[in-house]
Amino acid sequence: MTKKQKLMLLRILLSAGLLAAAVLIPYHGPWRFLLFLPAYFTIGWDVLWRATVNIAHGQVFDENFLMALATVGAFCTGFFGEGEYPEAVFVMLFYQVGELFQGYAVGKSRKSIASLMDLRPDYANVEREGQLVQADPEDVAVGDVITVKPGEKVPLDGRIIQGSTTLNTAALTGESLPRSVGVGDNVPSGCVNLSGLIRLEVKKAFEESTVAKILDLVENAASKKAQAENFITRFARYYTPVVVLSAVALAVLPPLFLGGWADWLRRALTFLVVSCPCALVISVPLSFFGGIGGASRQGILIKGGNYMEALAAAGTVVFDKTGTLTQGVFQVTELHPDEISESQLLELAALAESYSDHPISRSLREAWGQELDSSRVSQAEELSGRGVRVRIDGKTVCAGNRKLMKEAGVSCPADPASGTVVHVAVEGRYAGHIVIADRLKPDAKEAVSRLNAWGIQTVMLTGDSKAAGEAAARELGIRQVWTGLMPGDKVDKVEALLAAQTGKSRLAFVGDGINDAPVLSRADVGIAMGALGSDAAIEAADVVLMDDRPSKLAQAIRISRRTLGIVRQNIVFALGVKAAVLVLSALGLTGMWLAVFADVGVMILAVLNASRALRLG
Repeated sequence: MTKKQKLMLLRILLSAGLLAAAVLIPYHGPWRFLLFLPAYFTIGWDVLWRATVNIAHGQVFDENFLMALATVGAFCTGFFGEGEYPEAVFVMLFYQVGELFQGYAVGKSRKSIASLMDLRPDYANVEREGQLVQADPEDVAVGDVITVKPGEKVPLDGRIIQGSTTLNTAALTGESLPRSVGVGDNVPSGCVNLSGLIRLEVKKAFEESTVAKILDLVENAASKKAQAENFITRFARYYTPVVVLSAVALAVLPPLFLGGWADWLRRALTFLVVSCPCALVISVPLSFFGGIGGASRQGILIKGGNYMEALAAAGTVVFDKTGTLTQGVFQVTELHPDEISESQLLELAALAESYSDHPISRSLREAWGQELDSSRVSQAEELSGRGVRVRIDGKTVCAGNRKLMKEAGVSCPADPASGTVVHVAVEGRYAGHIVIADRLKPDAKEAVSRLNAWGIQTVMLTGDSKAAGEAAARELGIRQVWTGLMPGDKVDKVEALLAAQTGKSRLAFVGDGINDAPVLSRADVGIAMGALGSDAAIEAADVVLMDDRPSKLAQAIRISRRTLGIVRQNIVFALGVKAAVLVLSALGLTGMWLAVFADVGVMILAVLNASRALRLG
């Protein structure tokens, strides 16, 4: 508890003691209300003060006004007979208990999120004039060299220039599996150095670092309200003055015809206590806040309640392929030589591609795994969209696709059903082909299977060939696939899918957040995959999955749906109970005690239910 909450608890206990003493005093004369005033002012003076200040500022209809009006009115019933003095004190007492409970629940939720997202470093060890100096990360400049010792947080994004270690990235990705890094590797801020001492060259100022961007997202998520939150705000704006006017009418109109002013005043006051919309106003935002916090614990950053609501309503999920469902790392998977050995075929291809920096070229060199003698290669010519033509040991070698073979006048077999094929020809004679494939992520099939089981339409958009794209879609179980697309084509396809949506169904696009920024922005909810340290992903997407696991998408949808379920439960429960007790109080079938439960009791139960959202995962 905070110091303020402890003080409130002390006031509650003191007021309860004074109330018990007043009830036990056997005096029932005209001045009996004086016995209860100490207990009432001990617990309610701040509510009365806030109501007065708000009225002075034109903010009349809020819960402070309702509590003040109802409880002061309960004291005033003494002018018409036996006053409801104990009830007035108890209403205020229980209201403050509810406020204390709510404040504690919200504080605990914020503290839990802060501990889950405990990223902000306290200091950075900066090398200045040959010595290590502890400095505020905000004071460290790009290009400075910092040292991170075992057990310390990485304070700024940087590149390792000395040392190697393992990093705990759990605060960023939700995964506890350590990540090994060494010289030349980029390290995002917010990780914890587990083993070795490393020296980093700072690549980004603190305000542009990964940790600063993530903290900003989590802190500002509450400002982007979901439709349910906006509904509650609008509802409370009109609801409160309506119930106040209804209470006034209940206190004045029936007695004009039926008499019994005191009885109808009690009914009106009870009506006011019941009408306070605390449960809705508090529990609905708290539910979204808890859901966002629970998701962040799993390495899923949802930028606001509106995106959580859209994610829960997702009826179509569109995937990019490379880097999203696949590992984005090309590897040689098959060698098919013709009249030469596999080793000779791979060496020729690696030599031919030795001057290119294309991912396919790199995969061939990595598969060869030996040092290449570049002096054997001459007259290298890269042919856009086809491959390369070079001279190796004085012989003309072509390495590329079927188009290049056709230009060279060489016949070649049909491409296999999956993967990228590099055909090789030497001096106009076919030498064989190599199949290079981008492997699927281990949990991609499971993620797609879960979405299909929930009735969500799964779609793949890729720039890969028809054979490779359709083979990947079949293996994953994706129901619709378009291949050979440029970035602009992907936007067109998403536009068509959006136009085909019906009802409240929403479309989510999952991409790497860099190449797919236009589509991420166009979808109802854009989801960036594997965004650890990626500025473009964090900026472009509405939801950021901080690691490379597609299964996190299904987890994000499940958390969003369960959070929306908790919100609906609270709305139905609060409105249902209030409507029933409002009718009973207007008919005189209930008193202040049940009114207290309908107000504060419902609020406590709704807040307890909302707190479950923080534990979702």
